[in-house]
Amino acid sequence: MSENQARKWQVNPQYNPQEETKTVVKKVKKAPWITKGEKIVYAVTSAVILVFGIGMVSYASGTDALNRDMQQLEDNISSQKTVNENLHFEKEELSRPERIIDIAEKNGLKIQNSEVKQAETVNN
Repeated sequence: MSENQARKWQVNPQYNPQEETKTVVKKVKKAPWITKGEKIVYAVTSAVILVFGIGMVSYASGTDALNRDMQQLEDNISSQKTVNENLHFEKEELSRPERIIDIAEKNGLKIQNSEVKQAETVNN
């Protein structure tokens, strides 16, 4: 060391090179953006909204399935009504007195009176 540097060391006795290298690092805790209570409230609210949404979708799905079944039954009823009407007209066609007389004559039956009455059904 040179003499000037030695004097500087002696003049400034407070200077300690070991203290200069020590640095204390303090960790600063940042406040959370959302508190625990808010997280719980948001989680519960989200769960309720999710359950409500699932309930709405399942209810709409059930209603849609019921409507489809009703429509299918109505189509079956209308087709059965058409079949019934066709059978009714066919019954009336086959029960004409002229047809019955022709069939009777073809089978060798003799008709004594020219009047043929139609039998009516009695509902019990």
